[in-house]
Formats: sequence, structure tokens, C-alpha cells
Amino acid sequence: MKIDVLGALSVRVNGVSITPTAPKPRQVLALLALHADQVVPVAALIEELWGEEPPRSARTTLQTYVLQLRALIATALEADPANRADTADGPDGADRSEQAAPSERTAPSERAERTAKDVLVTLPGGYLLDSGGGTHDVREFDRLAGSGYRAMDAGDFPTAARLLREALSLWSGSAFADVHGGAQLDMEILRLEETRLCALDQRIEAELRLGRHRELLAELTVLASRYRTHENLHGQFMLALHRSGRRGEALDVYQRLRATLVRELGLEPSAALRRLQRSILMAGPDSLAAAGEADGERLVRI
Repeated sequence: MKIDVLGALSVRVNGVSITPTAPKPRQVLALLALHADQVVPVAALIEELWGEEPPRSARTTLQTYVLQLRALIATALEADPANRADTADGPDGADRSEQAAPSERTAPSERAERTAKDVLVTLPGGYLLDSGGGTHDVREFDRLAGSGYRAMDAGDFPTAARLLREALSLWSGSAFADVHGGAQLDMEILRLEETRLCALDQRIEAELRLGRHRELLAELTVLASRYRTHENLHGQFMLALHRSGRRGEALDVYQRLRATLVRELGLEPSAALRRLQRSILMAGPDSLAAAGEADGERLVRI
């Protein structure tokens, strides 16, 4: 299984998409895919679909969406000659996997074939999407970003910049860009966006420490406009401008940020950002290179 959520939702089995077009089954798959190989409680799925006031038929309707997803999975499994098993429910329409305990499920690698119910498993209290050891872009992002952070801590800035750049390249847009999210997905989207910002922040710090300030100017111009109250990004923008000999523009960035913070949040810039502004005011175009590590690049740790 190949799972991508850092952009448009895409879940593929044997190279065949199992992503439904209908909005609510799509929401169900999105939440299951994000938490692949973990049980997603029925209550969480119901809240995602209907909020705090679900209809009385919520559980029955959810089961219908699960059956629709299994039908797509069954079609994808048929693309593999080793997986031709009948995935239909019994004559009574019951889902025979609902009573199976986790210990009763055989690992995919130990089975001669997989059925849709082996991929989308019903367990007590919820459902589990079994990825079968496939790829998941969120897990790959976390792995690369974690390695990048460790390289930063070790002072290996070239490696940190490379790993964090690779992690960020996994994003093709906003997480679940084509899914209309409910309460659960909206919360997860915010969490994922925060992890993206942290990785971006650290990657830019690594690039600054490598003296790539001029290469960063175009990107930081866009980021400062998009994240109008993000102090770390504005501090990095100020530092890159100053090191590029554009002292006046660096001070203008500070003044615009301060005006935005005061107007929208009723806050003054942080002490670290004020120190950076003073350093730029007092320094010549080249003299902040040494002071920047103390007053500028440490902004990422605010």
C-alpha cells in the first residue's frame, strides 16, 4: 500500500487507487490512512463525519462507507494474481471479521492471499487500515525531519539542510488538500502544518549557517508574506537581507512585523527579535555575520 496525505489524498493498493470520490467515504479513508496500522475508534470516525450531533443511523451509515471502501480494496487486490479470494460478506450480510481479535489475524507476509477485510480490519471499538508494510509519506517525513534535527544538534549543517529539504519535498500542498475535513481531520491538518513549519524553520537556519542568505531571499519574501505574524521566519528574513547588504529593507521587515503584531495580536515583538533589530541598527553590512549566530539564528528556538 502506498499512502500519501501531504497534499492530495492518495491511497493505492497494487498501484490501483482505492480513494473514493464521494466526500464522506473519502473522509473515512483519510482518517484511517493517516493512522494506518492503528485502530481508529468508531467514535472518532463518527465525530469526523457528523460532528457533535450525529444522526441515530450514524453507526449503520459508517458501516456502509466501510463496505464501499472494501469494495474498492477488493478490486485493487484483484490486480495481484495471488489475491483473488472472495471478499463478499456471508449470506446474512454480517461482517465475519468484526469478532476477530488482533491475535487471530495472520500477518500479511504469512498469508497466501489477502482479502479486503484483511486490509480494512474491523476490531473491537474501531477500524484499522493495514498498510502491509507499504510506504506512508507522513512516516517518511517524520523520519527524515528527525534525522535532520539530530544533525542540527550535532552541528552538521550540510547534512541537516539536505535531510530537511528531502523531508519538505514530500509535501505537494496542504495536507489533505482535496478532502473536506471535519473536527478530527482539521485538528490533524493543523498538527501536520506545524510539523512542516518546524522543519522549514530548521532548514532555513541550516542554510543561513552555511552562508546561503542570498539564495534564501526569494523564498523568505514569500514566507514572510504568507505567515505575517511568524517571528522566526521574519527574523531569518531580516538576517538574510542584512547579510546581503540590504540593511534598510531588513529594518523595514521588522517595522512591518511589529505593526502587524500590535494591530492583530496586541503584542510587541519578542526580546530576541528586538535584539536582532538593534544588532542591525548598530552594525555595518558585513559585521553581523558573527553576531548573527547569537542574535539572529537563535530565533528558531523561541
